[in-house]
Amino acid sequence: MHSPLPDTEACSGSSLGLLFRQVRDAMWARMERELAAAGHELTFSQFIAMKKLSLGKASVTDLARAADLNPGAMTRLLDKLEVRGLLVREADPDDRRALHIQLTEAGRNLWRDVDQCGQRVRESALLGMNDATRTRLTRLLEQVRDNLNNDTA
Repeated sequence: MHSPLPDTEACSGSSLGLLFRQVRDAMWARMERELAAAGHELTFSQFIAMKKLSLGKASVTDLARAADLNPGAMTRLLDKLEVRGLLVREADPDDRRALHIQLTEAGRNLWRDVDQCGQRVRESALLGMNDATRTRLTRLLEQVRDNLNNDTA
């Protein structure tokens, strides 16, 4: 059993949970500003969906989980991207109820530029950190995530 952390909240003014939320919100807001500055009319959730689709086909459920949206909200988001010609939905030949979603050529072309926006935001977030610190931060955050997802912790 670990001993409680020293009272660092008085110094930083942030609890761990609040700090995670602030970092997430700041990343989302910076990403939306970066996309707008580059002339891309995409929300952060649309960015996440396109990022997942850049890796290959996905289902509505997969995309909703990645973007932290309910399936109905994801369907509406996909409708908007489909109208813009950025993705297509195809019926699963093995399950007529299921759809496979993938980027179109226009979607892949847009993704290449949008991904650069994401790289600029990540670089901004990690400014002043050397490679070792960046790697350590990532590993620590993964450990926190895994600890919280582990039912035995």
